[in-house]
Amino acid sequence: MLSAEDNEYLCRVGLGTPMGDLFRQYWIPAIRSDEVEPDGRPLRVRLLGEDLIGFRSRSGDVGLVQNNCPHRGASLFFGRNEESGLRCVYHGWKFDVTGRCVDMPNEPAESNFKDRVRAQAYPTRERNGIIWAYMGPREVPPPLPDIEANMLAKGPAEISLLFRPCNWMQGWEGEMDTVHAAFLHSGAAKAEEQEPNSFNYYQYLNRAAKFMTVDTDYGCCNGASRPAGEDALYYRITQILFPFYNMIPGGPLGESVRIGIYVPLDDYNHMHWEISIPHARLDGTEPADAPPTPAFFSDGRELKPNTTDWCGRFRSIASYENDWQMDFEAQKAWKSYTGIPNGRLQDCAMTETMGPIYDRSQEHLGTTDTLIISMRRRMIQTAKALSEQDIVPPGVDSPEAYRQRSGEVVLPRNVPWFEATKELRTRTYVPHDTAPTATGA
Repeated sequence: MLSAEDNEYLCRVGLGTPMGDLFRQYWIPAIRSDEVEPDGRPLRVRLLGEDLIGFRSRSGDVGLVQNNCPHRGASLFFGRNEESGLRCVYHGWKFDVTGRCVDMPNEPAESNFKDRVRAQAYPTRERNGIIWAYMGPREVPPPLPDIEANMLAKGPAEISLLFRPCNWMQGWEGEMDTVHAAFLHSGAAKAEEQEPNSFNYYQYLNRAAKFMTVDTDYGCCNGASRPAGEDALYYRITQILFPFYNMIPGGPLGESVRIGIYVPLDDYNHMHWEISIPHARLDGTEPADAPPTPAFFSDGRELKPNTTDWCGRFRSIASYENDWQMDFEAQKAWKSYTGIPNGRLQDCAMTETMGPIYDRSQEHLGTTDTLIISMRRRMIQTAKALSEQDIVPPGVDSPEAYRQRSGEVVLPRNVPWFEATKELRTRTYVPHDTAPTATGA
């Protein structure tokens, strides 16, 4: 368990907090590209406790500026997006994507006051359907991370977002806890119903797992093992990458190109991103221009219509208010272990009912919580190293560190799993010509 003090240290992300300053060292996924159109409606965006306005100019550049106009504080959400700038409707002051004031029509023509006024604006980069923001202190931002699912040009990638009304760490820790998949998601499944010697067969035959965690230069890599006959072990290998990424094991190790991202909106809410490229597009059996499949977050169930509220985007219809559409009769009859319709909603029900910020001083951790314990420790240590010694966090200046994959594999018992899987964990990474578009400040 964590002390109450460490729990606060870990969870708070506002400007000036240790963890907030840590996050601001990295590029942050902020907006899906299709959310803003040239000369289109501005978008309310909350990131790390800051209220910002996103807009795309006529030229296609994306701005991410402060909500309050520097003049008298009116919201720029109501601004006119016109001719490569956002014009405040209160007095007509106009700002470009860098935050520079380019017009001040209520001042005399001879005035140079506009040259001395700027709105806070953050640099943005757009790459393969995602608009990234850099909110940190560097005048020249670091490179974007080599997130494979956001770089491969054989897409289109499937990009799904889901608003989660709880602290970012609760969502992230849920993905570190790989053993829950055998219970929460598959508790009603039986080993004898699976193909013999398959991954699912081994997982359901032995629901308990032994966790082995290795600290890496990008975060942590975890191998959760179960017996696979007398001479082999079945491993679920999970990658956790600074500062909020995860790669869950799904299918054979080395074949899945998928990543989850837990972006803090504020202390009490986060946006869960999932980016994936189906294996069929990687091996060429599916055309590169094939349309994306339905978002796996909703699993065929609709999201609520987006609103213009700060937390009004990508909200699930199934939620706390309707018990995530739990079917008690299905649970009782063992048609479902939880009665909750799909895996993502099951995750939401568990992590969101912990409260907006879970009090980790009350928990009792076991051996299968090794990865969670390791990443909590590393996040706190890394934030302290930044604040006390100005040590740059892992991955900020080494985008290649993110060239990783997760998955499942069976290995002989006497083989060291981490060394034996290196080629599979880093396989087939080929950078494509997908240089990001540089916009913003």
